[in-house]
Amino acid sequence: MKDVSLAEVKGLVGTEVGVSDWITVDQAMIDAFARATLDDQFIHTDPERAKAESPFGGTIAHGFLTLSLLSAMNYSALPNIREQTMGINYGFEKINFVSPVKSGARVRGRFTLAEARFRGGAMLMMTYDVAVEIENEKKPALTARWITISQFDPKDRPED
Repeated sequence: MKDVSLAEVKGLVGTEVGVSDWITVDQAMIDAFARATLDDQFIHTDPERAKAESPFGGTIAHGFLTLSLLSAMNYSALPNIREQTMGINYGFEKINFVSPVKSGARVRGRFTLAEARFRGGAMLMMTYDVAVEIENEKKPALTARWITISQFDPKDRPED
């Protein structure tokens, strides 16, 4: 991960700005997510039943678990904006769950900066096209268009 200035961000639009470290999605992580979200459907939490009754051959991660890992992926992949005082998750324009993540699989995020625009005097809104890849799989786990905001001191805003 590299450092960039606010003035440099707009020059990165249209480019791949980072690929995260691999994250192992094991059964313990899936079970913890199931407890936190009260979603204990057997395809996530019962390895024997999932193997016998699901088309996946075992348990799979919740789609929302895979989506939530984007926060961790962001920290290992995206450039640090030197002037940023705080980052905010603004939301998503689009999310597609393409392929299941089997328990024990490794995933990583691939980020392309699609848009960057200043909002008000102290915010930079950035839109990323993101794919969460599954190691040794052709199709991604998910694709998304993710919007974040970088907050900064207004005195640090570059000239447009």
